[in-house]
Amino acid sequence: MSGIILVVYILAGVLPALFLMRYIYLKDKIEKEPLPMLMKLCLSGIYAAFLALLLEMLGGELLANMQFSSRTYFVIADAVMIGISEELSKFFFLYRRTWRSPHFNYRYDGVVYAVFVSLGFAAFENVMYLLQYGLSIAVSRGLLAVPAHMAFGVFMGSFYGSAKIYDVYGKEGKAFLYNFFGVFVAAALHAFYDACAMLDNDTAMMLFIGFVIVMYIVVIHKVRHESRTDRPI
Repeated sequence: MSGIILVVYILAGVLPALFLMRYIYLKDKIEKEPLPMLMKLCLSGIYAAFLALLLEMLGGELLANMQFSSRTYFVIADAVMIGISEELSKFFFLYRRTWRSPHFNYRYDGVVYAVFVSLGFAAFENVMYLLQYGLSIAVSRGLLAVPAHMAFGVFMGSFYGSAKIYDVYGKEGKAFLYNFFGVFVAAALHAFYDACAMLDNDTAMMLFIGFVIVMYIVVIHKVRHESRTDRPI
């Protein structure tokens, strides 16, 4: 593969994530986050992709030794394992990079941070898929997979921002619960998305299309709400 073609593949994989990062960044109306920090969060998303791959390999070994009554149950278990591995990996690096950062001083910052980690993950994953399967999947992944990762990040980040508020006020128990629910909701949405995409039947496809449309509508409204009601921590 020549250098020019490689650049085309990388741009095709990265541009959808950059577009969505810009959208989330511009919704931060009160105090923009420093760009060096956001770049580090994108790199953290790449690290999270490698950690998730390791966890998925371990989970795959576990699933291979289990007995499933049908392929449907195996696909669901596989999707749940992937959802948990990927969202937990994102949260691990999100927490390490930002929880004690002095820049984390507004609730909406949690959304920004979580989305930038998620989209760093998505951009790297997207480039790998395009290099493996070709540019023919660029449009479908740019419209589905990359925005889905942003959506999971928005839900995780909204809980994360609220958790930070509870932590500042000394309510560590509530902070832990909000972070737990943030990962849980993101992983559950991710698992449902993957399960519908992997099951090769008409019912699953209809569920997938409906789920994606509803999730995107909810996420757009959620981002607007979180931006409009932002408050200092």
